[in-house]
Amino acid sequence: MPVLYSYKESGNSYKCRLLAAFLGVKLDIVEIDFLGDEQHGEDFLAINPKGEVPTLVDGDTVLTDSAAILVYLAGNTTLNNNSTTWWSSDIAEQSQITEWLAFAASWVQYGVFTARAILSFGGPYNGIGTASTEQTLKESQIRGVKSLEILNKRLSQREWLTLERPTIADIAVFVYVALAPMGDVSLEPFLHVRQWIKRLEGLPGFIPIDGLDDPLYRRKNE
Repeated sequence: MPVLYSYKESGNSYKCRLLAAFLGVKLDIVEIDFLGDEQHGEDFLAINPKGEVPTLVDGDTVLTDSAAILVYLAGNTTLNNNSTTWWSSDIAEQSQITEWLAFAASWVQYGVFTARAILSFGGPYNGIGTASTEQTLKESQIRGVKSLEILNKRLSQREWLTLERPTIADIAVFVYVALAPMGDVSLEPFLHVRQWIKRLEGLPGFIPIDGLDDPLYRRKNE
């Protein structure tokens, strides 16, 4: 059974758990004390020198990036309903999916991801941190809104991001977008994004993450 090193509130870890739930893939999930910095301990660094979650270990295969894990799980598994995979064997379709994986790793990462991290977890957690937290928050919220504008326009024309069906592109982008209110980036102006979120949440096998229903849960006791 593949082993997934995860932190339950990590959106990137959740992407992998969510896809596994959709696919019916069993994972041995090992929870890492992320806020306690376990990921930088000697034992974990021996597995993933980057000191990051998620990390997937499947035999001799070790993957240390959520996008790579999504490709690996989807590429090796077929859904039960009409044999449609969340990936593709066609290179043109792979390219279209990968374009949205890149969007998640850039626009989303330095937008709503960063705003959520600062306001709900006390730091940007994005590997830069050279500007003041106040300035970083402002810039990430601006980028977050622009990302939502891009997505809303895209989703005004289709139900899913690409290929006219749910793929790992949707999972990769969905998580931090759905959690945007944790970083004080409102989803209210973006009807098509909100409808897309509901469609994905309605798929068989969906599992939640803290913050979807209560974006202020981490700040209530401050």
